[in-house]
Amino acid sequence: MQSPRERSEVRPRAGWMVMGKRGRPSALEVCRVLVVFLSLFPSVSLQCKILKCNSEFWASTSNSGPEEEFCTALRAYNSCVRRTARTCRGDLAYHSAQHGIEDLMSQHNCSKEGPTSQPRARTSLPPPPPPLLPGSQERSDGPEVCHYERSLPRNTSPPNYTHCGFFGDPHLRTFGDDFQTCKVEGAWPLIHNKYLSVQVTNTPVVPGSLATATSKLTIIFKNFQECVDQKMYHAETDELPAAFADGSKNGGDRHGANTLRVVEKVPGQHVEIQARYIGTTIVVRQVGRYLTFAVRMPEEVVNSVEEGDNQDLYLCLHGCPANQRIDFRNFRARAAEAHSAGRTRSGTGTHGFTYQSAKAKCKERLPVEDLYFQSCVFDLLSSGDINFTMAAYYAFEDVKMLHSNSNRYHIFEQDAFMSNAAQRGKDLLSLFLINLLAVLLWIECCTVHL
Repeated sequence: MQSPRERSEVRPRAGWMVMGKRGRPSALEVCRVLVVFLSLFPSVSLQCKILKCNSEFWASTSNSGPEEEFCTALRAYNSCVRRTARTCRGDLAYHSAQHGIEDLMSQHNCSKEGPTSQPRARTSLPPPPPPLLPGSQERSDGPEVCHYERSLPRNTSPPNYTHCGFFGDPHLRTFGDDFQTCKVEGAWPLIHNKYLSVQVTNTPVVPGSLATATSKLTIIFKNFQECVDQKMYHAETDELPAAFADGSKNGGDRHGANTLRVVEKVPGQHVEIQARYIGTTIVVRQVGRYLTFAVRMPEEVVNSVEEGDNQDLYLCLHGCPANQRIDFRNFRARAAEAHSAGRTRSGTGTHGFTYQSAKAKCKERLPVEDLYFQSCVFDLLSSGDINFTMAAYYAFEDVKMLHSNSNRYHIFEQDAFMSNAAQRGKDLLSLFLINLLAVLLWIECCTVHL
């Protein structure tokens, strides 16, 4: 018998696309055809950036309006597509957009000359939700199964919400509140379960340095019963969209679509994705040139593993592999030693900060010397990029918004040391038991032969 929260399969739907005399529906249909193409071949959108042009045009033509406004939006769309010519030449999606624009201009008698101001979406963003309260979820329209807490069996204890954060050079706070600094260059999975997958791509901050930071982020929400269609959100440096990859801002056409939505808090800097059907809130920011990620998720969802999936590299759950971790305490100790010995040129470090000046700068935003403060110092010493101060600050602000236990907001070095010591103790105990078992089996074999 299937669990009531198991995902349903996507059922294909077919239909005819009709272009009427007015032509307005055809504009949206052209966009949707392009959206489907880009969803099937996401690498196209990532390479030639045509996705952004398509999303803006789709948003500006989603409602009816004066014909001259439609022509203005169409000219803006044409200008946006033309700006991608260098990187999109020979790309099927790019050439499809070109032909679609020509057809639409002909249908609407739009002149190629005229105002080309950026299209404005006529639909206002939904109001920001009230702050999340521990153990509660906002109610909204949709079937019962599309509201995580309301779908749980009656008389059960409230769900336990956990938090994972990924920011800076990069630093990882796992669902178990372990705090690590990692190399993890390239693409790595942060989360992978029955309901969604999150992958980050990290690039070196400074040539020759072990420190990396997140330049790309992809989130895939899998289709779920009558609640949401499959949706993909993709962000990268200088492109933090206020919509999913298909241009929509909610979960699609199903009854519970509004239980998944994208809310833009600060244009180009701060986006929040609310997935209430799985009790999850995700915060994505761009700070300086790099992205940060934070999530609040029920423990049940965290541990909902697809049968046969390999979860070993799921960073938010298991942390970074041992060979990818950086001990920034040693790095900091060397920096402090170099400063005290006066080995730095003109009193400054390799990237413009000494240990003391980095501490002073981080203290401005992070007065408590916890691991967020220490990560800020590490980032300034390893990169010299002052924006990492704000990355650590916002990461801690996200903890205060998303973590369910206020006593665990701060993590200190002794906490991390005890956690690592406990893990090492478990590993040593396991090794001891395996060796003991091997010795006992060897003795047993020898006894039998004698």
